[in-house]
Amino acid sequence: MTRSSDELRGPRAELSSKSTLVRAATRPTTTSGAEAPAREPLPPSRLRAVLRAHYGDVWRVVRRLGIAEASAEDVTQRVFIVAAEKLDKVEIGKERSFLLSTATRIAANHRRSAHLRNELADDDAARARPDAKPGADELLDEKRMRNLLDEVLDSLPEELRAVLVLFELEEVGLTEISVALGIPRGTAASRLRRAREMFQIAARRTRARLALPEEDR
Repeated sequence: MTRSSDELRGPRAELSSKSTLVRAATRPTTTSGAEAPAREPLPPSRLRAVLRAHYGDVWRVVRRLGIAEASAEDVTQRVFIVAAEKLDKVEIGKERSFLLSTATRIAANHRRSAHLRNELADDDAARARPDAKPGADELLDEKRMRNLLDEVLDSLPEELRAVLVLFELEEVGLTEISVALGIPRGTAASRLRRAREMFQIAARRTRARLALPEEDR
């Protein structure tokens, strides 16, 4: 599986919104007008570096975990709001694992919400519409293949989809996946094996339904 050019570009987030998160993370909080307990402030430079390094990665992950494009930016920002609150407790060098864990949980909760059913229907309708941009045969083909990939991923159970997306699309190793998802490494490997098997079955069904040629092995 290869990443499309759209996926590599990631979200169109403005740095100003990231700076807002940085300010929120370093601003003292109060409860009922009282001063919050004193604590070591989170260095803005660390949060800013994490945002710049991983914002696009998190956006792609939540999209591949089934979040509609219209909501991917919002879900991604929710991930970084959690990061802004907890990053001071995350070991340096483990930021990506923390973000992947948070993204997986928030995406799963978002998918389970009642509102999501209408959102997914809207997203499916958008997939079915032809792209009116000029150029296009290869752009249309590329978009079609992205939509087919999403369709096949949608057929996988959440716990299998998460491992497959992280390993195959984001090139995250099994050890880091096990840390991010809070599961033993052997469980991550087992889920990856099952996910690959289910993906191949679903892909064959999709190709047969659409009369697409089998990929070279």
